[in-house]
Amino acid sequence: QVQLVESGGGLVQPGGSLRLSCAASGTIFGINAMGWYRQAPGKERELVALITSGGSTNYADSVKGRFIISRDNTKNTVYLQMNSLKPDDTAVYYCNANIRSSWSARYREVWGQGTLVTVSS
Repeated sequence: QVQLVESGGGLVQPGGSLRLSCAASGTIFGINAMGWYRQAPGKERELVALITSGGSTNYADSVKGRFIISRDNTKNTVYLQMNSLKPDDTAVYYCNANIRSSWSARYREVWGQGTLVTVSS
């Protein structure tokens, strides 16, 4: 059973920073793309940032220049450094990864349980 466990959410003032972490555990043979999504109250879940196994990144326009996604393949962990936070960034942030558990298995999509980020003064 593969799990993604997020940490690092919380309350921060506008202009502040937070760093989210997401660690994959269980039987893991390989991890392809990893990403962060968010869902604000009353809104659909949206992609925030994505990073491939080779390190290529993609960001939502709303976070470009403020957020940085990175990963440590030795630890099966993905990070999201969030700077210059705004109230509009308030949401539950979910980690997502495409993982396979053996050389013959297909990659399957796995989601974390979510971590709440609240940006408020």
